[in-house]
Amino acid sequence: MKRPRAFDATIVACDYAAPTDQLILALKFGGRLALAPMFAQMLRDVILLQASSAQPTLSADLPDILTAVPLSAQRLQQRGFNQALEIAKPLAPMLGLNLQHGLLLRQRDTPPQSQVPELEQRRRNLRQAFAVPPAAMQYIHGRHIGVVDDVMTSGETLHALATTLRRHGARRITNFVFARTP
Repeated sequence: MKRPRAFDATIVACDYAAPTDQLILALKFGGRLALAPMFAQMLRDVILLQASSAQPTLSADLPDILTAVPLSAQRLQQRGFNQALEIAKPLAPMLGLNLQHGLLLRQRDTPPQSQVPELEQRRRNLRQAFAVPPAAMQYIHGRHIGVVDDVMTSGETLHALATTLRRHGARRITNFVFARTP
């Protein structure tokens, strides 16, 4: 509450705790891509449940477009896939949304947030880490953007992304996160 977030809402499927944490690690670091559709299905169920109950933090309308938290080119090359994008790919058609995976880019490689212990260091780690490519600007202005991620810890990554989207005119930003640290 002392530092308002640039995003409007966050919808989470589950807590990042046992046994879910092991499934996420299997996707992210074990390359078990077959888990991503299951994560998307669980996330879809929560999104539709919240949208139908019209929670005060979530308007009943779904986003105009969906995107995923981008990885740096180096991390993408090391891992071979973007776990957030792997969740977003099946989630988009489940919700009837257009997926724009090139909407944002990570313009510099940063240490993983999980390896940055202090909150202020996490904020500094992400300064100017994200950008909107010129070709993607047309999709942002005045739009409600849904951002997919696998895990939310401090929320700094999603805040940095939302700040970038706001700078380019996004009307509303809703995060769709599979798991959040309790």
